[in-house]
Amino acid sequence: MSVPVHGGAEPVASGPAVGYGNRPEMIQAVPMRRPGRLVVAVLIVVLLALFLYGAATNSAYDWGTFGRYLFDQRVSQAAAITLSLTALAMFFAIVLGVILAVMRLSPNPVLKWVSWVFVWFFRGTPVYVQLVFWGLLVVIYKHIDLGIPFVHQFAHISTQSLFTPYWLAVLGLSLNESAYMAEIVRAGISSVDEGQEEAARALGMSWGQSTLRIVLPQAMRVIIPPTGNELISMLKTTSLVTAVPYTLELYSRTRDLAVETYNPIPMLLVASAWYLFFTSVLMVGQFYLERYFARGASRKMSAKQLQALANAQSLGSMHGGI
Repeated sequence: MSVPVHGGAEPVASGPAVGYGNRPEMIQAVPMRRPGRLVVAVLIVVLLALFLYGAATNSAYDWGTFGRYLFDQRVSQAAAITLSLTALAMFFAIVLGVILAVMRLSPNPVLKWVSWVFVWFFRGTPVYVQLVFWGLLVVIYKHIDLGIPFVHQFAHISTQSLFTPYWLAVLGLSLNESAYMAEIVRAGISSVDEGQEEAARALGMSWGQSTLRIVLPQAMRVIIPPTGNELISMLKTTSLVTAVPYTLELYSRTRDLAVETYNPIPMLLVASAWYLFFTSVLMVGQFYLERYFARGASRKMSAKQLQALANAQSLGSMHGGI
């Protein structure tokens, strides 16, 4: 069928031709079927179910003993001590790590050299060896003398009364972790555009002021994720403080209970359950902290932004397209 057109023009065929304001039909995309994924998923679920069933029915795990000691007062006190070790060690490590990172980036060559040697030594030796050394500190240095060197000492302090095993453990963990935190903070500072520091200098800020007030707050987006990983790692590293020796934290306490009960497997499960609980809580906190400092930096659109875009496209199509 054709429509006559005046002026001698050729007839135009009528039908569902696409014209002004018309939009092509949307493609109904069908996802590609992947039966291999389904088979692998089912296989994994079956293996996991078999493992759980075997663990539940295996008498070696002794779940009754596990339940009796999971919330035992001695275990819960040891868990609290583990948390305090982790918190104190990470606090001092972060403070010292920031100082070392700023020293490493300082234009002063002496500060750079001192920071580099510190990081080189504490990253290059095992943490267990360092903890053994700090445990022997009261043997190496029996007294601390205060006064004028080689002339007169005003006071003599016994290191055995000054440093308890608990604080020696905190000291050893802090110094080792500060070397890693220094590199994390340095990487975060280096990720900030140099123009930020130049702008701060143009406003009259010193190098220290621009670093603390301008650069460090922006570097937190890069610093937070690895710091969260280091915090979780520190929680588990506290199990090594037995090298000091300090034996009141979670792993050492459950190990002692295993010796008393002649049943080490459920005691190991008790310690693992507490570690997993603390780690899970820290992971949730890390997630929300990362999301807070990543505001404005993510390319992923929020639900509100996607809805606003969809509304704008619908409005444009109603008025004849964009």
